Amino acid sequence: MQLSQQQDGPADVLVIGAGVVGLSAALAVQARGLRVAVVDREGPAAGASAGNAGAFAFTDILPLASPGILRKAPKWLLDPLGPLTVPPAYALKIAPWMFRFWRACSPAAVARSTVAQTGLMDLSKAELEPFLRLTGTEGMLRRDGNLQVYEGTAEFKASLPGWQARTDHGIEFHHMTPAEMADLQPGLSSRFTHGTFTPGWYSIADPKLYTLALADRFRAQGGQILTAEVASLEPGEAAVTLRLKGGARLTAAQVVLAAGAFSHRIARSIGEKIPLETERGYNTTLPADAFDLRTQITFGGHGFVISRLSTGIRVGGAVELGGLELAPNYKRSEAMLKKAQAFLPGLRPTGGVQWMGFRPSLPDSLPAIGPARATPRVIHAFGHGHLGLTQSAGTARIVADLLTGQRPALDLTPFSPQRF
Repeated sequence: MQLSQQQDGPADVLVIGAGVVGLSAALAVQARGLRVAVVDREGPAAGASAGNAGAFAFTDILPLASPGILRKAPKWLLDPLGPLTVPPAYALKIAPWMFRFWRACSPAAVARSTVAQTGLMDLSKAELEPFLRLTGTEGMLRRDGNLQVYEGTAEFKASLPGWQARTDHGIEFHHMTPAEMADLQPGLSSRFTHGTFTPGWYSIADPKLYTLALADRFRAQGGQILTAEVASLEPGEAAVTLRLKGGARLTAAQVVLAAGAFSHRIARSIGEKIPLETERGYNTTLPADAFDLRTQITFGGHGFVISRLSTGIRVGGAVELGGLELAPNYKRSEAMLKKAQAFLPGLRPTGGVQWMGFRPSLPDSLPAIGPARATPRVIHAFGHGHLGLTQSAGTARIVADLLTGQRPALDLTPFSPQRF
């Protein structure tokens, strides 16, 4: 397999991964004047970028690894259809990752992760609208906000330290009474006695269509997207070679590894041992008229959200730490949909399409962004968990800075791929 000539020569940069992070990085680098090509095992928007909830969750600064999740985990883990589960067949394999996750839940570690996450969120929010204008996709942005709901005073009070952390970082929100919630979102079950609305929560009309639009823009500007699976990387003094499954090779001066949940397998070929795991996410997308949804609703105690997309009503979320090989368990989708019917009594549950995708997750809830240990010619950009769409524009800015010799707009120490 060969790249065709772009402008006056082959690609300067090869990006591995045609999800939202990889394509955003490719477009940001392309805008700096470099010749870029993208390689993906399935093609654009084939993975988690197609089926996420569509939110730019810039206010979601608290890491998944936290003391709160540790308190809930024992109860959740006992429920095979609950918000957080580990299939028995995968429990032994994931034990080392879970130990790192447990360590990342200490108060000091959470404080450090929150500061780092906030910095990346702030950068990503600042970069988003300029990036949308650059790519001609600004018409897909929505500003409908997010309503977090609680069943009872105890659950609401347990959330308050998290809201205080958001206050400390200048994030706007409003606690709501049942009457205010009903005015904002009619049809919500009376079991939810408290709510918090975050107006600065943006979303995209449809994450798959957005990612495909990025791919179209990239191609229109001379970029190439090749469908091939990368087996390994072979760094040299002046370039990096990608060895593809089947034996073909591609070479470029620099490489960006943004292959989502498959990234650690490729990184292993250059000696990196990065503890990447897979948050297997499930959802059901119902027809657009299934419910009159006015804002995204987060059912935090149950680990899922309901989002209004241009293509339908999406019910999904939760975390199944089950790796890349186990068969999907669509009973998880069905369980969330059944709960959604109870929480929104007017919801029509028929005509939906189920989906499962792999969200790449590191144990401290921060992505790996920065040069590989073996060579600065390889830049890692993966491990965003359920925040890939949210942090895509900020990550793209950082990657473009690194590839063009600019000082990154953010201290990358907390995101170092070698921090483990």
